[in-house]
Amino acid sequence: MFVVWELVCMLGNISKTVLPAPSDIFQALVTYRDLLLIHTVQTVEEALIGLFVAVLLGVSIAVILFLFPRVRAAVYPLLVISQTIPMIALAPLLLIWFGFDLFPKVIVVVLYCFFPIAIAVTDALHAADQNTVDLLKSMRATKWQILKFVRLPSSLLAFFSGLRISATYAIGGAIVGEYVGAYRGLGVFMQTSANGHAIDLVFAALVIIAAISTFFLGLVSVAERIFTPWKNVYE
Repeated sequence: MFVVWELVCMLGNISKTVLPAPSDIFQALVTYRDLLLIHTVQTVEEALIGLFVAVLLGVSIAVILFLFPRVRAAVYPLLVISQTIPMIALAPLLLIWFGFDLFPKVIVVVLYCFFPIAIAVTDALHAADQNTVDLLKSMRATKWQILKFVRLPSSLLAFFSGLRISATYAIGGAIVGEYVGAYRGLGVFMQTSANGHAIDLVFAALVIIAAISTFFLGLVSVAERIFTPWKNVYE
């Protein structure tokens, strides 16, 4: 594919301000590696902090919704509705309220990432094996004990499924926050490069974004293998 891409750009005499060849993108990655590293570190920091907070928030919401059915009936529809609000429209408000520092970008990442985790874990908590639950109830186990020893462990696979989705959203959420307003980050780098018609630099940033997202997915897969070893037995 990359060979065809290179040939099309070369034989078609396509300007790299329109569509850079893979060789141009690679050269941009090498030439601007120090500058790209500075922006990449900023974006990764925002994404990791936001994803960590999203995990805590998503699991906490799931447990609360499970333990309190009335809260679930009131809050669950609001969670679904909240996902219809475009983050690109909400991000400017966060910047007005909290400034151009790290915090508003982290909030954007959290808003992108918590929902898949919350929904996956909520559904999994309700889908725990009923026979096991009944057994613990017959032994006079409390609701908290059943949650700790049955429902939460059985929800791990669903948790990692939600986390896998959220991990792919994390970098995108950070980029959206940076696009609206930031001093550093790959979103700022891409916007500045696009304004200067340096499309090869835009593609270079996209390559880095794709690599980071793939790395995040790999980390989630490794964590899943560690914390759910029984899954590998049945695969």
